Amino acid sequence: MKSLKTIALVAGVLITGATIAQTNETDNRERLQAGIKAGINVANVYDSQGEDFDADPKVGFVGGGFLSIPIGRFFGVQPELLYSQKGLTMNGSFLGIDYRVQRTLGYLDIPLYLQFKPVPALTLLFGPQYSFLLHRRDKFSSGSYTNEQQEDFENDNIRKNVFGVATGFDLTINRFVIGARGAWDLQNNNGDGTSSDPRYKNVWFQLTGGFKF
Repeated sequence: MKSLKTIALVAGVLITGATIAQTNETDNRERLQAGIKAGINVANVYDSQGEDFDADPKVGFVGGGFLSIPIGRFFGVQPELLYSQKGLTMNGSFLGIDYRVQRTLGYLDIPLYLQFKPVPALTLLFGPQYSFLLHRRDKFSSGSYTNEQQEDFENDNIRKNVFGVATGFDLTINRFVIGARGAWDLQNNNGDGTSSDPRYKNVWFQLTGGFKF
């Protein structure tokens, strides 16, 4: 909840700044533009099922490129290609033994946004997102765990192809871009529904800085 309030406050400040600055911003809304960006994800999960566990947010890296394709002055399409770290820290009990698992997931994210550009400095974004799991790392710790318990987590059948939705905005000032996103999976992270480990869907908030060419 604190993370949501902080992100909402930052978004409000940035939008206010963009509204003030947009009078001096060159109007490039009808131009094809490409850019790069990098920043952080604050990831967690929702709609968890199965085992009883508490999830804490995880901070990860995000970076990649994007293309702004205009459809008139006020609308456009913005595909992006990103390397995106997500995950969570799970604290709970498995077969009566307390555990802690720090799970890091590396995804290739491909969002396809519909743009709405009310002013030159501000772009509002919403659209579907496809994510492909590139790698996973689990750091397992427990007071008295067994190899079987650790192997059960490591063998968890995580879905590699995930579809979701994302929304947010970009602020552009002199070709520098500040972006904020909120995104969530629509599919369960469990691959075939047979695993005994926790099933969940990823949700994450993203803040990036970038540059348009």
